[in-house]
Amino acid sequence: MNLACCTWALTGPDRAVLNQIADLGCRWIDIQPGHFTATDSLAAIAELGLGVSCMSLGFGIPTNATLDSADEAVRARAVQAALAGIDRGAALGAPTAYIIPGMDSSEDGLARYADSLVQMAHRATELGIRLGIEHFPGKALPTIAATLDFIAHVGEPNLHLLLDVGHAQMTNEAIPAAIRRAGDRLCYVHLDDNDGVGDLHWALLDGVMTEQTLVDTFSTLREVGYGGNISLEISPNLADPLDGVQRSWAITERIFTLCD
Repeated sequence: MNLACCTWALTGPDRAVLNQIADLGCRWIDIQPGHFTATDSLAAIAELGLGVSCMSLGFGIPTNATLDSADEAVRARAVQAALAGIDRGAALGAPTAYIIPGMDSSEDGLARYADSLVQMAHRATELGIRLGIEHFPGKALPTIAATLDFIAHVGEPNLHLLLDVGHAQMTNEAIPAAIRRAGDRLCYVHLDDNDGVGDLHWALLDGVMTEQTLVDTFSTLREVGYGGNISLEISPNLADPLDGVQRSWAITERIFTLCD
């Protein structure tokens, strides 16, 4: 397991953002498909010794296109955008990419979403990338349990779970049990905190999260032999996002080491 950081927590020139993340001692980053495309930005990633850990595909899909749309042409646009994100992730060496659920929780809506995901999973498999679905409160797959049930129902070998600890807090799901149930279907972990109600992506321990939450999470990940990365996903809308990232990194690194 390695610790990573979602780059969208910070704003500013690419080099400044990358420097701030590297200064933490972080060597793995999550990026969005449209970020760090300039030649000098890619050079900075290499110079700082950063590896791309995960590609967040949802940020690359146009707002007027969805993977569960009843309009086939609209759905095709969303799929093509997601495939482009997978291609970019592969070009940057990312081992993982993930997508969030749509809004249509009907049987037909989930079937259309599944069809889109299978197309994406096949491309990801060709490129050596694991494709994850992030459970997301308020969307068609709001819980870890529902997401794992959906993955089992679809039956595609390259569909996995991205577990978001903050989202689990909102749905009152026990994280160790979820990790054990996911088993080798777990491909990535996001760390963030909140008040147990809103998807706020606060700095760690600023909300309902406790140190024991992190101890239990890391210990269980080690228990099941998880080999993916664990990434901080802090909101860029905090009063001081850099402070939130720095404090969260220090907390994560300390407890991660204790659980080693």
